[in-house]
Amino acid sequence: MTKIFYSMGSTLSTRHNKETIQTKNSTDLSLSYDTGGLNVCLKDQTDLADLSSLGNENQNADPHHFTSDQSEVLSDDAEGPLIGDHETQESEGGEADLHNYLVGCKKNPGHRQFIPVDTFTLKHLPEGLQDQNLYEYIKVTADQTVRVNVNVISPHRPEFWPKTTQPYPFYNMSKRRNLRTGSGRMWSVNKFQDGVPQDGHYGFNAYTKCWCRKCEVSDSPSNMWWEFDVSTATHVVFDDIEASHTTLRLFYDRDESPMVSINKVSVKYVKMEHDLCVLNCVTCDKNVGYKLMEIFKHYENIWEKVWNKYSDRSQHKFLFIVSHPHGCSKQVSVGQWKDKLKVGDRFKLTYTTCTCPGSSGAHVNCLGYFVWSWSNLVHSGGFKSGLNYSGLG
Repeated sequence: MTKIFYSMGSTLSTRHNKETIQTKNSTDLSLSYDTGGLNVCLKDQTDLADLSSLGNENQNADPHHFTSDQSEVLSDDAEGPLIGDHETQESEGGEADLHNYLVGCKKNPGHRQFIPVDTFTLKHLPEGLQDQNLYEYIKVTADQTVRVNVNVISPHRPEFWPKTTQPYPFYNMSKRRNLRTGSGRMWSVNKFQDGVPQDGHYGFNAYTKCWCRKCEVSDSPSNMWWEFDVSTATHVVFDDIEASHTTLRLFYDRDESPMVSINKVSVKYVKMEHDLCVLNCVTCDKNVGYKLMEIFKHYENIWEKVWNKYSDRSQHKFLFIVSHPHGCSKQVSVGQWKDKLKVGDRFKLTYTTCTCPGSSGAHVNCLGYFVWSWSNLVHSGGFKSGLNYSGLG
């Protein structure tokens, strides 16, 4: 079935009309890197890791340290696919073992650079950015953040990342049934009744009843439902096979948060080359639907205020991420972006903002640098140098 509706004259949304790419392998990864007078040819990830660590020696013990000296920030003229380690959390013991991975974390023992979302305050922002609107923007981004749980590995995962010889995560592991967790961001919430959009959209929908798992097998499916999108990384949810075994946990702000989950999702868009997957999700739970709409409307309102104030202030290089480290309750991490790396006609960022396994797919928010409203830059992984990096934007 196909549904098409238009959003206030903007983009066309077509369900099950996915974009895919062909994987091409290359045995030679060579790229130029301009560091403001230091020209380097990088042949592998080790060179990049060594180069990216330059200038990091002076970071003090403060886990939320910021530097205003941008002379040590590398240039943005690198080209080529740069791949490190993915940050999906895998758990052989399922949900029950996630806390053990948190406690035993080797990347960030103690997790001092993560701030629980319910204790995040203005004081956690750097001087000069302790602004109420920015704080509200981070909080509403946290409200949009979801944990992504996947229980199946697709047999169609490739051996390598596109145009590289870097191994692709979970290749040839389709027989494994371990829980994998990542993060994602909810956006574009739409209410439907009898197949008709109710919130300013127009067009048509092939569905006249809710298509969630409960309604699929019900003799009286709901005639009112909500659909929304969730952006995450392709290496977290690779295709419809994995999406059909994916569950989203919403509003997981603290350990004792009630379980609110969405278990009916499908792939709306996927591009492995960009490490971006957009999921189309559905619920007919009125409490969930109305809450999601309220969150998204607040996001649109506060985004405009923040954009108007900081659109010309990218010199801060402030970058924050809200994610679910180790599949546990959501955390805020703040830092700076370091390098803008060009890949074809797109780019990815490296950053000091802290991440852990379970952070893959989280939305990457860069103050004053992107068009904030629909940027789908997601967290992709980390280098051995300690820097983290996004997918392609």
